Amino acid sequence: QLQLVESGGGLVQPGGSLRLSCAASGFTLDDYAMGWYRQAPGKQRDVVARISSSGSTNYPDSVKGRFTISRDNAKNTVYLQMNSLKPEDTAVYYCHAVSAVTWTNYWGQGTQVTVSS
Repeated sequence: QLQLVESGGGLVQPGGSLRLSCAASGFTLDDYAMGWYRQAPGKQRDVVARISSSGSTNYPDSVKGRFTISRDNAKNTVYLQMNSLKPEDTAVYYCHAVSAVTWTNYWGQGTQVTVSS
């Protein structure tokens, strides 16, 4: 079964940190560009971090300097380190994989991140 499974979400106070993980099963991530997206209630799903198959990264201004995406192909896992969290970071976070060869793509089921005091 081909799937992405996110973990690591939860409740954190403003200024705190969380690390999300996205583990792939049924396929290897080596040739996939990976991304983390988030969706708050009533809002569209937006990208928060991307990493190419070669390791190049990019971020929107809203999270630049606070979020870091990384990948460990040996573990078939992608991570999102989130620091200096703000209440506006509250959302469901989704992992996304897209093949650089076939453009096949997969979504994870999402993990809730809540930033509140």
